[in-house]
Amino acid sequence: MVKTPTVGQEVERPRVVAVVPTYNERENLPALFEQLSGLGVEGMRILVVDDNSPDGTGQLADQLADRNPGAIEVIHRPGKMGLGQAYVHGFGRALELGAEAVVQMDADMSHPPEHVPVMLDKLRDYDVVVGSRYVAGGGGDPAWSFTRRLISRLGSAGIRLVLGLKVKDATSGFKAFRSGALEAIGIARGAELSGFGFQAEVAYRCQQAGMQVTEHPFVFLERREGKSKMSLGIMAEAFARLTLLRLRGYRRD
Repeated sequence: MVKTPTVGQEVERPRVVAVVPTYNERENLPALFEQLSGLGVEGMRILVVDDNSPDGTGQLADQLADRNPGAIEVIHRPGKMGLGQAYVHGFGRALELGAEAVVQMDADMSHPPEHVPVMLDKLRDYDVVVGSRYVAGGGGDPAWSFTRRLISRLGSAGIRLVLGLKVKDATSGFKAFRSGALEAIGIARGAELSGFGFQAEVAYRCQQAGMQVTEHPFVFLERREGKSKMSLGIMAEAFARLTLLRLRGYRRD
């Protein structure tokens, strides 16, 4: 179900749509909305894709939408259906709205909103801009331990090796796309992986489709509120399924 403007509200077509999946992000959503809204990006709409969060994130998003017509839209899904499918749903809606550019980012404030205008500006020269921890100027949370940093880098390096990726941050969930790039890779019509592996699948599709990709440095910040949804089991499953994806080859339907 999509929460759209009520009768009598005239809302212009968005130029930029920021797709933000949520599951139990009630504590983070208001701050994210405030920061994104304060960036001064002309024609930006925030598209919240909520998986029926038990903490009431979806209802809070509806309240924000009612108070800010045209600035936020909410998609309500019946339950927890996976991060990748949330993005697929959101990307499809963004293209349906006729957006020129689409941003994907987490709701937990780990992706600093202040980088969004620069990433959008780089879309003048590139099809895809990847928020990257692993290029000069990027990095992990300063509070991370050496072990945490090592696991993060080894995980990304392993996925790059499995898929033959050129992009250094293979698992980044912070990206900006020209709408034409999303249409070209067909990701809005479906993905084979969800969760952790979805980000790498998108990177792989972009490379195989010949997209012009650049990386923009940012420092990943640990979530402000709530609990991380990452686990070793999720990572292991992603590696296995990405290996199959590479062996089978990329199919653009």
